[in-house]
Amino acid sequence: MKLILFDVDGTLVDSQHLILAALGMAFSANGVAVPSRERALSIVGLSLAEAFTVLVGADGPVDGLAQAYREAFHRLRSDPANEEPLYPGAAACVEALFERKGAALGIATGKSRRGVRHLLDRLNWHHVFATTQTADDAPSKPHPAMIEQAMAAVRTTPTDTVMVGDSCYDMAMARAAGALPIGVAWGFQPVEALRRAGADRIVHSYSELRVTLDGLLGPSNSARSAPISGR
Repeated sequence: MKLILFDVDGTLVDSQHLILAALGMAFSANGVAVPSRERALSIVGLSLAEAFTVLVGADGPVDGLAQAYREAFHRLRSDPANEEPLYPGAAACVEALFERKGAALGIATGKSRRGVRHLLDRLNWHHVFATTQTADDAPSKPHPAMIEQAMAAVRTTPTDTVMVGDSCYDMAMARAAGALPIGVAWGFQPVEALRRAGADRIVHSYSELRVTLDGLLGPSNSARSAPISGR
């Protein structure tokens, strides 16, 4: 069984505007200067406590910022106008991979389980992912626990596991777990940061990612009978 793990923010969904808005609200609520866009997006992928520790230091109002961010993000997300769109080609790529016999899909994200559940509810994707690892289930990236738990869940090995992500934390986590790190160029961090963190290769579109993963998976001689959308 080959396991393909996806990060969420910056990889599957373009959530940067929602993240930046919630960050701004959290910093303002705690009387702290809002970081630059580049610096704010550089910590996406980390769990909240680790992310705010990076931004304000261990002596800063980390707990207050994390709580204010959770509340702001939840409030913003409840407005349909703030829906997090999938990146172009993401749905088609995930659908094609889901239909491949011998491949299992998973999620490894710094989002909370509630946040992932909201996304999967909206997309009707609960049946698509064989394993879902979140900030509530394991230490923050780049610790390898998310990948290790995902591999255990589907009974596969590091050499049969791929991590697809847009951050240096994704790449470093994959390296630490012995999995293959594939970086995406459309996310929140510069391509060079992904290379420095150990990306085996960089893809620039979902069509390129699909070709790359098809090459790793080998010929497809069978498919699942259930459609991805359940329609």
